[in-house]
Amino acid sequence: MSLVLLPPDLVEAIHDSVLNQGELQGRARDEWLEGALARVDHRLAYGMIEDAFDLAAAYAVAIATGHCFNDGNKRTAHQCMDVCLDLNGIEIAWDTVDVGDTIIAAAQGQIDAQDLADWLRVRAGD
Repeated sequence: MSLVLLPPDLVEAIHDSVLNQGELQGRARDEWLEGALARVDHRLAYGMIEDAFDLAAAYAVAIATGHCFNDGNKRTAHQCMDVCLDLNGIEIAWDTVDVGDTIIAAAQGQIDAQDLADWLRVRAGD
């Protein structure tokens, strides 16, 4: 299985692109982004990621719960999830409210990466 991963500099660029004027730019703490992305690497190393849906969900949950940035963490999580899917050949037409509610649920720990991956698989089949 060959999956396209998201390096920290791409995640940071995605973050910068989702911010609105006046929102706080930059990372919350220097190593928090790498720590969050390491959670994805660990899932890969331990065979917990089988496909692009698992990978995109792992990125979204890690970023949404990692509070890596001063502002825009949930938007960054969604955009990284979308970019990851796109880079791995999957395109989903998002319902803004549906995906927003789902990312909020992930950020609050109400759903985990496996739940989110399953949710993505359903959306991709629509």
